[in-house]
Amino acid sequence: MIRAFQIAFLSCFGFYIVGCSSPEESEPKPKQIKISDIAPSHSGKQSAAELLNTANFDVYIFEIPAENASKLNDAWQILYLNPLLFTNYNAFRANSFMVRTGGVQMWQRVNDLLRAADGQKIVTVSLLLPDGQANDLIITELNSKQSISYIAAEGRSEGATIGPGNLVLRIKTEKIPQLQGVCKVIAYPVFAVPVISSIPELEARAKLREFVFSSAAFGLKMGPGDFVVLGPQTYISDQSTLAGLFFSKPEGGLFFSPADPRKPELKPAVRILLLVCSRINY
Repeated sequence: MIRAFQIAFLSCFGFYIVGCSSPEESEPKPKQIKISDIAPSHSGKQSAAELLNTANFDVYIFEIPAENASKLNDAWQILYLNPLLFTNYNAFRANSFMVRTGGVQMWQRVNDLLRAADGQKIVTVSLLLPDGQANDLIITELNSKQSISYIAAEGRSEGATIGPGNLVLRIKTEKIPQLQGVCKVIAYPVFAVPVISSIPELEARAKLREFVFSSAAFGLKMGPGDFVVLGPQTYISDQSTLAGLFFSKPEGGLFFSPADPRKPELKPAVRILLLVCSRINY
């Protein structure tokens, strides 16, 4: 069955939430992620048994022309909001982040909507996440220091200086006691410095330079076949904002024109992330 899910996904475009019943368009109930959930994973080597007990995810990164960003509204409207948790939903929205979740039966509809927006798959990444561990998905590389503005979890506008390093989406999973085939997933943007040494002191120094954007965190329960779509509310070209740096590609991506598919055009682009749970091994 799991294999059938993966085959169906790939055949759609290279693409069930527990407890979902119908699309939710109203404001979510005040569900929150605890700040303690948004913490670095414990360090140390893992046993063979721990490596086998994993939650498996496939992440697909799409780009669509910035001029078609409003076409994503159709996708947001058919997907679910209610199962999701936030540290502060108002701050999440104020950062211009948008996230929705859906089930297997919605893959084809999401695929069709991305195609209608001239979306194209750019990157595919497979993640194996042991219980309580996290993995960083690189969104954009920063070659130098820069200032960035964002809305903090308390709702106020703040700034940070980050770089050089990577802006990543950190994805963390945890077992749910007495519940098999489902895991807890927490995801949030982080500025991280690549660790190129196994020396504990150097690893600790790199961790000290991290900056966690907890106000843009979200979480939910996921099982095989469940997926999450993460994107911006609108196109923001300003790379000095969290949303602009995370989702926008003002330098442009290559898109094929429907009028002449032989001639790709360079257009400012919007980045969309699709996170799919493919297997739970604990």
